[in-house]
Amino acid sequence: MRFSTDLAISALLFAPAFAHKVDLYVPRCPATAAAKFTTQIPSGSPCPSTEVDLCYTDTALQLQFTANGETNFYYDPTQTTNGDIWEYEVMEAFIYKGWDDPQTYFEYEVNPNNVTYNAFVYNPSRVRTAGQPFDHAFIGDPFGDGFSVNTVLDKTNGVWKSQSSIPLALFNGEKPKGTTWRMNFFRTITSPSTYPNQQLCGWKNTGLASFHITPAFGTLQFI
Repeated sequence: MRFSTDLAISALLFAPAFAHKVDLYVPRCPATAAAKFTTQIPSGSPCPSTEVDLCYTDTALQLQFTANGETNFYYDPTQTTNGDIWEYEVMEAFIYKGWDDPQTYFEYEVNPNNVTYNAFVYNPSRVRTAGQPFDHAFIGDPFGDGFSVNTVLDKTNGVWKSQSSIPLALFNGEKPKGTTWRMNFFRTITSPSTYPNQQLCGWKNTGLASFHITPAFGTLQFI
C-alpha cells in the first residue's frame, strides 16, 4: 500500500495537463485564434475593444494586436527600443512556455510609433510583492535576433494595429505543436490631458492595478 500511495502522490504532483483549464487553442499559421477583451483591470469597467490574434510557425510566434476605439495614439516620440514606452499607450503580451504560474516570463510591448519593449521579467513572488526581487533582462538587439514588427495607424477609424513576430528559440520552443503556454495580454490608454494616469485593460483580470500577477495568466495550447 505504501508503494501505491507514493504513486498517487506522484501523479498529483506531476500532472501539469490538469493544472489549468485551456483558455485558448492556438493553431498553426495562417489560421489564428483570438484573445479579445473589453474591460479594465482590476475594476471590470468598460475598456475599448482590444484583440490579439495568435498563430505559430515552426520558428516564430505571430501576434497581431488590434486597438479599437483609439482617440489619442499617445506616445513619446523620443523613446526608442526598450525605453519606458509603458508610461504611455501600448499593447502588451506576457509570455511563458509551460503550464505553471511562472516566476520568469517574457514581456513584449509595442506602441503606436512601432517602438517595442523586449525583456525577460524576474518575478519570484509571482505577484510583484513589495520588498521582493523584481527585475528585467532586456533583449538588446531584437531585430538582429529575429523579431519583426509593423504598426499601422488608422486615425480616421480610431484603430491601430501591430503585427509582431517573436522567435520561438527565445523559449527553447521551436516546433511547438502540442505544447502548453501561459500568457496574458494588456493595453494601456492615456492622453495628453490625463497622463500619467492610465486605463489598464486586460484579457485575464489580475485583480490588482498591476499586470505582473502570473497566477492570473491564461493557459494556451498549441495545436
